[in-house]
Amino acid sequence: MADKEFGGAAKVGKSILHGPECRLRDAFVDRIPAWCETYHLTMLTLPWSLLVVLAGWLARHHANPHWLWLVSLLVVLQYLTDLFDGAVGRRRDTGLVKWGFFMDHFLDFVFQCSLLTAYYLVAPGGHGFWFMLLVGLTGGHMVHSFLCFAATNEFQIYFWGFGPTEARIGFIAINTFIIYTWPRYYEWTLPLLAALAAAALAVLVFRTHRRLWALDMAEKARRQNTPP
Repeated sequence: MADKEFGGAAKVGKSILHGPECRLRDAFVDRIPAWCETYHLTMLTLPWSLLVVLAGWLARHHANPHWLWLVSLLVVLQYLTDLFDGAVGRRRDTGLVKWGFFMDHFLDFVFQCSLLTAYYLVAPGGHGFWFMLLVGLTGGHMVHSFLCFAATNEFQIYFWGFGPTEARIGFIAINTFIIYTWPRYYEWTLPLLAALAAAALAVLVFRTHRRLWALDMAEKARRQNTPP
């Protein structure tokens, strides 16, 4: 029996910036040096993540939030390597489809955790609870996508036109906000971010619950109407 086609090779939906991203990728994918393979680009997220944590530590050690400019630069670099790793693999027919899916998204989670770690290091004391909650909520969004993928074989990471690229822009905006307001406003910004993340997750889970319920009931009806 032939294997079911792997749905992780293509994403469902589009983000607001889908068009410009495709044009950027298509314009430069052939300019990636031959020695730089898709797996090199994927694994670069690991040093980017370590440098993000280092920048957060330096900001804390020197009591200087301007180290977050380095974090913003690393967000851009991680975006570029993430944008081109799959494109290089497809253009050169590297064949690392499932490896790329696994490692790319696992390292995306590592990078996300590194950003929250850097923000925790920069923040004044007494806000650990909110950062722990944000780690859980942001991780919950990734868990939702992967569980939904396991149930439908459709990999969706774009919701309401919002995806990883827009999230990276949000992180750069957060960095800029912290740099110019540090150490003020943590008392209300952290609860607000947690509330927004929780509300969005609740809506997504409810929508997915309804969709999967309907799929299960449709399959049940099909089985009952199929003669033995």
